[in-house]
Amino acid sequence: MKYKIYIVEDDVSISTVLKECIDKYGFQVVIVEDFEKVMDGFNEYNPDLVLLDVNLPKFDGFYWCRKIRQQSKVPIIFISARDSGMDQVMALESGADDYITKPFYYDVVIAKIKSHLRRAFGDYAPKIEERIVEVDGLRFYPERLELEFKEQKLIITKREGILIEYLMKKYPKVVSRDFLLEKIWDDIEFVEENTLSVNISRIRKRLQNLGIDGGIETIRGAGYKLNKTW
Repeated sequence: MKYKIYIVEDDVSISTVLKECIDKYGFQVVIVEDFEKVMDGFNEYNPDLVLLDVNLPKFDGFYWCRKIRQQSKVPIIFISARDSGMDQVMALESGADDYITKPFYYDVVIAKIKSHLRRAFGDYAPKIEERIVEVDGLRFYPERLELEFKEQKLIITKREGILIEYLMKKYPKVVSRDFLLEKIWDDIEFVEENTLSVNISRIRKRLQNLGIDGGIETIRGAGYKLNKTW
């Protein structure tokens, strides 16, 4: 199997040498060219690992890291000239797996790539049976954040996934707002009142895209419940 590497680096000299170096080890490599369409390239290429710079045109690497994490668990390694501790903390908090500072040895980058691929897909990858949460034909796959209904599939965000998983697990019971808030946000004192409502609305739209109207019912003063309308 040839693993696919996605390089998001605006310094052409660095990205070119990185590609040449990585190519030698049998990986497939794609370099981003349009930095306003990083996610379009990611979805089209479906890489196994991402090399990501911090300083990028339009949006920085932290932004793109968070966007990737909304739909994928592939290893993300930052490669950046910014070597402050705060930058490294922000990278990890955004969902990155590693952080390499420039200038760097290309052999170290290759070793890091191999290590993270082994942990994600190889001998060190956790051998876990995929979980499936199902309610009468509506299926949710938590590990891949995928909703499925009548052969239609769509990818949802991690936060949406947590909400729909608990609504499905608790069906046909009502799930309280406080319970859902605690499962998603560590400190509910700093969550705006409408934040949960906004995320519930997004899930309703996701279900509508699958052909399910009125899939989540609001129970005034209590919370929400999955409404099996199909």
